[in-house]
Amino acid sequence: MKSYISYKLVPTHTRAPVYRRYKHFDWLYARLAEKFPVISVPHLPEKQATGRFEEDFISKRRKGLVWWMNHMASHPVLAQCDVFQHFLTCPSGTDEKAWKQGKRKAERDEMVGANFFLTLSTPPAAALDLQEVESRIDGFKNFTKKMDDSALQLNHTATEFARKQVTGFRKEYQKVGQSLRGLSQAFELDQQAFSAGLNQAIAFTGDAYDAIGELFAEQPRQDLDPVMDLLALYQGHLANFPDIIHVQKGALTKVKESRRHVEEGKMEAQKAEGIQARCNTISFATLAEIHHFHQVRVRDFKSQMQHFLQQQIVFFQKVTQKLEEALHKYDSV
Repeated sequence: MKSYISYKLVPTHTRAPVYRRYKHFDWLYARLAEKFPVISVPHLPEKQATGRFEEDFISKRRKGLVWWMNHMASHPVLAQCDVFQHFLTCPSGTDEKAWKQGKRKAERDEMVGANFFLTLSTPPAAALDLQEVESRIDGFKNFTKKMDDSALQLNHTATEFARKQVTGFRKEYQKVGQSLRGLSQAFELDQQAFSAGLNQAIAFTGDAYDAIGELFAEQPRQDLDPVMDLLALYQGHLANFPDIIHVQKGALTKVKESRRHVEEGKMEAQKAEGIQARCNTISFATLAEIHHFHQVRVRDFKSQMQHFLQQQIVFFQKVTQKLEEALHKYDSV
């Protein structure tokens, strides 16, 4: 029997739930990436061909799709485009005909790739300074390279730290706990009544260290995993920008060539002005995307770092509570 996972989506503007499989997300991603040459459509969480129903994988991919949808819904262009709204609102389960009609319409859309720029309007008579545009693009290129390197390093560090917490830290704390219980058992050989309280307190301390080890093992899901999910999303963004920058750089190169051809008498000024106007459109779109990327980046990393630190505080409060409970056991010794 064939089985699959579907995801429930509830748009805030309709409140009508729709259900989508991963293949629907994959289709949407392909349409958006084809249509918008200077918009960064983040990569989908990786599809796993085997073992796709394992609990950890299902949870991880669902969280990745939540991040992905939040980015789509917060983008001023992507969120409003027809194909995204079709994906978000068409009840495919109950109206297969409407879903297929919208799907065919999206796949026949001619305003994709370079034609997308024909749908844009720019501020009137707003000729951009090419040198300033080039400088800003180069600065962003350097930024993305540095951010990509840093994100890769942080992801590696967080992965290794999480691994140590799940395995090494738990094991070491449990070794301490076991050793303390061993000491308690040795002390129990002394049958003096006044020793009983101490024996019990030390055994309790050993159990506390066992529990702390388990807390360490469970903690990465609460703080490090969400950080790594965000890094994965942004690494997908960063992988998109070389192609976006290439489109804009190509337009700048054509403007420079057209100016040279006008000076050499090989091109009419009117044609060069048309090339300049098209370059302006591409540049405005690229700079707008860069600006949006930075705005959302600040929003996302602020929120995620706050969550990370809040979870760290909760974690260490739990550890402190375990230690305080153990400490109080010695009050009556």
